[in-house]
Amino acid sequence: MAELEAQAPPLQPPLHNTAAPREREPDPADIEKYRKWWEERKLRKLRGQYESALVQLSELVNENLSTPLHIASVRVRGAVRTRDSFLASIINPVLQSPDEKGATLESVLRKTKTIKSLLEETDLFNNVEAIIDRSRDFLAHPEDVDVVFLTREKGRYFLNTSTQVGNNEGGASATARVRNAFGGAETFEANVAFATKTRMSFNASLSAPLSSDLKTRGELALFGMERDNSSFASSYEGIRGLRAVLRRGALTHGAHEIGYEAVLRHIGNLSPSASISMREAAGQSIKSSVYHSWTRDTRDDKILGTRGSYAKLYQEFAGLGGDASFYKTEAHGQLARSILPGVTVSLAARTGLLWNLGGKSYFSDRYQLGGPVSVRMFRMNGMGPHDGVDSLGGSMYWSTGLSLISNIPRKPHWPVKAHLFLNAGRLDNVDKSRPLMDSVLASISKPSISAGVGLVYKLDPIRVEVNFGVPLVASKSDGVRKGFQVGIGVDFL
Repeated sequence: MAELEAQAPPLQPPLHNTAAPREREPDPADIEKYRKWWEERKLRKLRGQYESALVQLSELVNENLSTPLHIASVRVRGAVRTRDSFLASIINPVLQSPDEKGATLESVLRKTKTIKSLLEETDLFNNVEAIIDRSRDFLAHPEDVDVVFLTREKGRYFLNTSTQVGNNEGGASATARVRNAFGGAETFEANVAFATKTRMSFNASLSAPLSSDLKTRGELALFGMERDNSSFASSYEGIRGLRAVLRRGALTHGAHEIGYEAVLRHIGNLSPSASISMREAAGQSIKSSVYHSWTRDTRDDKILGTRGSYAKLYQEFAGLGGDASFYKTEAHGQLARSILPGVTVSLAARTGLLWNLGGKSYFSDRYQLGGPVSVRMFRMNGMGPHDGVDSLGGSMYWSTGLSLISNIPRKPHWPVKAHLFLNAGRLDNVDKSRPLMDSVLASISKPSISAGVGLVYKLDPIRVEVNFGVPLVASKSDGVRKGFQVGIGVDFL
């Protein structure tokens, strides 16, 4: 019998489908779906690996938080235009702060996070990354580490031209800014603008942080303005001044501002129909004053807030030289609440008092009231004491507004909202021959009132209102408007 030759087993089909049903593999004929499925599967795998590594790293760090470690040095790479002395001024206080549980990994991580947040708060860098590495010093101990921050600085120069609309006037402006002007997070900014009512305005300021926690900033500014007041006071007003300011705090918790102003004011270019009072007010005056303001803002939106509150207190004392001598105080408040889905109620109130400390009261220091961004359905700055057609302003005012804002039916996504409002207010002069409280009660007991409906359009960063309303109660001297009124601005009653 012949010897049989060995034979290989038959080959299995090479295209046998081995995919598990849970993979939801698409039909191989559909190339595009197959490619998309493969990319999603790869991303899921990478995400799983990343999350697993993150969990392991977190467990490793938590298990070694008490390991002795000490920061030997801190280096900031990429800060080529920033002074080393400035960086040291914000980093050293963090390094020198006491460690409650000693120098451990936990304290190193905490200080690294604090320094990183401070570097980001300077607004000098696009990106800040931290690396903790073994110390490179030959004399370093085994527990010494170096903290290295990798940064990339933002652009230094900024130039912008724009058109703008606000407070019922439109105009054009140009702004130039130099960031990190001298290597210590200083900002120099210059702005010039031309508008319909404010014919010309300019401002040049230099600001810089004054504390290691960057919460306190100082500013020096030169400013000026030429404003056309002929629509309500038959004159033009010119202002030139110098301001020095200290600011500290955040708006959400309360921001303080203390400043000094030296201002030269000029009332001139009177209209032929100007009243005797405005002719007497014409000329130059100098104000030298100190002021303080406190502002807190927790609204979710400054234009159309649905929740939160706003409060501002302002007080000013003038008389440190110059012509004007007075004490001035103001208070603003607003509260917004959503009462139904798509329906918000807002209550706002403002009041102010100007107490002259001797001599005459100057037109530039008095309050003005009325207009579409103030007490609606009254003329712009048209309330209070008048001499003929000229509004002279007042030394005491109050105003309040209740607004109901809702979505347009079937169009909740539109930026246009329906608006129902009720406003009240009054502008008077304080009669010093009577007790102050008598003047306050007399003003409150005789309010000017208006009501109406309209539309509100949110056009960031401003708000536009088109209202139809009527003044319900008005004083004899108040300038009123009936029918339609358009308001454009930021700060509405």
